[in-house]
Amino acid sequence: MSTARWSGAWARDGRPDDAPDVDVLIPTVGRTAELATTLAGLAAQTDASFRVVLSDQSETSDVASRPAVAAMVRVLEAQGRPVTLLTHPERRGLAEHRQFLLDRASAPAVLFLDDDVWLEPGSVSRMFDALRTLGCGFVGSAVQGLSYLADRRPHETSPFEPWDGPVVPEVIRRGSPGFERWSLHNAANLAHVAADLDVEPGGWVPYRVAWVGACVLYDRAALVEVGGFEFWDTLPVGHAGEDVVAQWRVMERFGGAGIVPSGAVHLEAPTTVTDRSVDAPDVVLRPA
Repeated sequence: MSTARWSGAWARDGRPDDAPDVDVLIPTVGRTAELATTLAGLAAQTDASFRVVLSDQSETSDVASRPAVAAMVRVLEAQGRPVTLLTHPERRGLAEHRQFLLDRASAPAVLFLDDDVWLEPGSVSRMFDALRTLGCGFVGSAVQGLSYLADRRPHETSPFEPWDGPVVPEVIRRGSPGFERWSLHNAANLAHVAADLDVEPGGWVPYRVAWVGACVLYDRAALVEVGGFEFWDTLPVGHAGEDVVAQWRVMERFGGAGIVPSGAVHLEAPTTVTDRSVDAPDVVLRPA
């Protein structure tokens, strides 16, 4: 992976990486401070080759012009990391917006990153290393709410199970044993798991997941092969769980994993997804 230009080289001529390892795909709506923080986290990634594709569904379609966001876009571009700014005002649901972004990706790996997640420096390269080392369909860094750092929940971390050997395909559905792993990603549970594992700095341990929200790096070919988010037109606009559908389909064919430590921090801002009346897996997927 390439190294971003440091500040001493920002003003030098030079083309950005024509073939980055990762396309970072960020859907956003109605957020400024959170999105700027997300982009600042990306700008702090020192050894990752990526470009950013940002799609704005806010009513005014001007999020990229707001000072804090615009400043972080300029930093990324000065580092040699291209930023593509898109507007997508017609709202057809979360799944359609994700497919809109996926259709514009070309890198071998795509990181779907929500607009309220800060990434620790090194997170993108760590995820990419895990994806290539494990040879599976996706690797996720589950977001953690650090306001819960003093709140240990052993009853919720008990399903933690590292992958021992290669990551293999799994079938997960509501009610199956693997579904109970969802509790691992509550509060700051992964921070507590990481502390107990005592992973060396820069290292990672793969573990079995039910699914991962907000920060997932896919092998793009694997995601496209299972149809991506093209199921969007079978859902009403008001839905959630579209990422669960995509991940379960990838897991069934190629396997998937989370890694710990995560390094992804949820900003704990109010959700912009207020209509969750339909859970996508219940509509799109057949029971196991």
